[in-house]
Amino acid sequence: MRYNIAMVSDFFYPQPGGIESHIYQLSSKLISLGHSVIIITHAHGSRVGVRYLTHGLKVYYVPFYVLYRESTFPSVFSFFPILRNILIREEIEIVHGHGSLSSLCHEAILHSRTMGLRTVFTDHSLFGFADPGSILGNKMLKFTLSDIGHVICVSHTCKENTVLRASLDPVTVSVIPNAVVASNFRPDPFKASSEYITIIVISRLYPNKGADLLTAVIPNICKIHPTVRFIIAGSGPREIDLEQMREKFQLQERVELVGSIRHEDVRDVMVKGHIYLHPTLTEAFGTVLVEAASCGLLVVTTKVGGIPEVLPSHMTIFSSPSEDSLTQSTLEAIKLIESKAVDTSKFHEQVKGMYGWHDVARRTENVYDIVAKIDNEPVIDRLKRYYGCGIWAGKLFVMCVVIDYLLLRFLEWLYPESGIDRVRKWPRRPIDKPLLAGENSESAKIESEDEDSGLGGTTAMP
Repeated sequence: MRYNIAMVSDFFYPQPGGIESHIYQLSSKLISLGHSVIIITHAHGSRVGVRYLTHGLKVYYVPFYVLYRESTFPSVFSFFPILRNILIREEIEIVHGHGSLSSLCHEAILHSRTMGLRTVFTDHSLFGFADPGSILGNKMLKFTLSDIGHVICVSHTCKENTVLRASLDPVTVSVIPNAVVASNFRPDPFKASSEYITIIVISRLYPNKGADLLTAVIPNICKIHPTVRFIIAGSGPREIDLEQMREKFQLQERVELVGSIRHEDVRDVMVKGHIYLHPTLTEAFGTVLVEAASCGLLVVTTKVGGIPEVLPSHMTIFSSPSEDSLTQSTLEAIKLIESKAVDTSKFHEQVKGMYGWHDVARRTENVYDIVAKIDNEPVIDRLKRYYGCGIWAGKLFVMCVVIDYLLLRFLEWLYPESGIDRVRKWPRRPIDKPLLAGENSESAKIESEDEDSGLGGTTAMP
């Protein structure tokens, strides 16, 4: 069955990142399966209004104030009027939110359920339970997911974390991993230096991404191995610490800070290296690890979160999130590369067979089939679920939902649905045909990915 789907999140292009890439690639593949997909996100600088991406993927850049790390200010109700207008104009049937820290996502799910639409939520991150930020975030997540059709997590570790944080029934949570367009991450052995062992790091430079750990490890490795150099791509508040470290240990010629890069430039940076270093302290999946392996890099990573589920053991060297352990694991990887004890030239073909967006889209489509069969229940039953979220929080959540219903009635009076024009849909692509006799399913899948890789997912047409 074909659906009209709205992807909602604060995290989307031109901001680079894993969630941004996931939303774009998934949306593109759903369009190739015959669905109609739009994306709703906040404005980025002068990028305000409606933009079209490859294959007619429409993006609504809504002007909202960004509070912190690309998340908008949580206004709760002010997003409802424009969201309702978009959903009615586009005749949306399923609203799919992404990201636990996205205010737009949480608000869209709340308002969509008030309008009687089906909802799905994808969690891409791991969070704790003890610090004040996690306690508040978990309570908000429980509020949002108290009335959700289905939840998708990108790894089994992420599923366990989300089930505990939001007190969910595990039956309503599915695990669908991320993927890569392998054709966009082909290795090029001639780009890597033959004189140096080059270690690549591509990450947001924040504490939870291990930027402090990276700053401590680099001088140790450079001191032991004079033929090692680093290329670091990414930006964040810890970038100044890396610059100071480079000055202090006089490593300007061996540590290159590239800064923030676009997603389509990631491969060009990766193929210059031999090893990919991932010092993160928390990670639900780690798509960049798959991209690095696809480019033929040996991966050194901390063994946290869902990372052990991502790649087979012969492609990775695991470390605990400590300075000494990460240093030793990196030195072990350098030794393997120098002795040619590991053949990274076969990684690309192996990754190509493990991950593909076609499979992710098909499995997501199955989730949509599940939520489409769920009947809308009476308002009182919905309020009962919110009331059970806590002694004080439950009453607050019920009040929010009641106000949301009253606001909906006001908007229906002020802007009647009959007065909102319906947009003309971009011509739907024909549904993927079944394979012909003797056709190889893997080759068909790869060919489809090559066709849909397009511009790498970051270039918008005016």
